[in-house]
Amino acid sequence: MCRHFAALGPPVPLGELLVKPAHGLYRQAWAPRHQRYGTVNADGFGVGWYAEGDPAPARYRRSGPMWADASFADLARVVRSGAVLAAVRDATEAGADGEAAAAPFAAGRWLFSHNGALTGWPRTAATLAGALPAAELLALEARCDSALVWALVLHRLRDGDELGQALADTVVELAEAAPGSRLNLLLTDGETVAATSWGDTLWYFAEPGRRTLVASEPYDDDPHWREVPDRTLLAATRTDVLLTPLKEPTA
Repeated sequence: MCRHFAALGPPVPLGELLVKPAHGLYRQAWAPRHQRYGTVNADGFGVGWYAEGDPAPARYRRSGPMWADASFADLARVVRSGAVLAAVRDATEAGADGEAAAAPFAAGRWLFSHNGALTGWPRTAATLAGALPAAELLALEARCDSALVWALVLHRLRDGDELGQALADTVVELAEAAPGSRLNLLLTDGETVAATSWGDTLWYFAEPGRRTLVASEPYDDDPHWREVPDRTLLAATRTDVLLTPLKEPTA
């Protein structure tokens, strides 16, 4: 379906995180090792990063594969950041939204990605979509399921929820409305990363006090990578990683 990645740590070139690793996101675009659904992530990609002193992240997104974008390779060589969220996309359904459907989605200080799919889309999401204010629906960047998932998360963030709570409540709500959905969500504000493991793989790598990496799959064979159990919420900073089981929706 997709692969995504987030990092908090000392500023490094984007290429050190995404391109240089033997199994980094760049390679996962055509040769993922742990992807359960789909084999090639060539339907778009995006990178969001934070610059020191600016709470609003920058983004670079394209509708084609990461490996075919020479401009990104050049950008990744020189742009440095200590907080990054990136994704490569395998579209659930063909559409005309282009790079607007490529993660990361963004609003204010937040960056977001969805690895997965809503079963029965769009029918099963209609009730949840109808509960959002009309202005928020009209502001959707794309017409895909991931864009709606982001709108639901964003609504909770704007109401004051913490990152982890916004993800957890959204996942349980969607899982109840659309059973069998895959809902691996990834969210950051540049200081904290929150993620869910729900139907696909999620891993993390922690060097407490220095850096934390969260990814659909490890970018190398370092034995310190740890897999997150299914139905789990991850909340991480540069110093700590907390795993909390997620409750299945009631019947």
